[in-house]
Amino acid sequence: MRCRGCAPPPWRPATLLWRFSTFGEELTAHQTGQNSPDFHVLVEGVPRDLAPLLRDEVYRITGEALRNAFRHAHAQRIEVEIRYDQRQLRLRVRDNGKGIDAAVLNGGGRPGHYGLPGMHERAKLMGGKLAVWSELNSGTEAELTIPASVAYAKSSAARRSMFWGKSA
Repeated sequence: MRCRGCAPPPWRPATLLWRFSTFGEELTAHQTGQNSPDFHVLVEGVPRDLAPLLRDEVYRITGEALRNAFRHAHAQRIEVEIRYDQRQLRLRVRDNGKGIDAAVLNGGGRPGHYGLPGMHERAKLMGGKLAVWSELNSGTEAELTIPASVAYAKSSAARRSMFWGKSA
């Protein structure tokens, strides 16, 4: 699913689909001297609003995974999968590029580079989990999962009930 030229309604924050579609298209446009990868954003489930602070962290983690894929993977295909589930929010960034050396992945990243350690730390601080799988010449997959109770914004009725000490 692509989001060419679309924008969120002015009264709502940018959706993850819109943000990642736009960001991926910007990264694709900046590919020079090489073939641009085929880029897609897929959405499963019914999109839900995220808690505002968490939404920004999700964007930062997934954005870093996308930047890494575009800069380092030399992939022909890069995709973001967003899954809105009853139990969790899951985001995956996959590429079919050159992969990450096992020593780098197992060591938490390259010395002097803070992308992978920073992504793991952000995920942990917001109550989520980041898993990264890679194999040389077979690509990389980064999966961020966050429990629904943390990820999704509470409805205004739920916020009112919490204020008054009632469950919604």
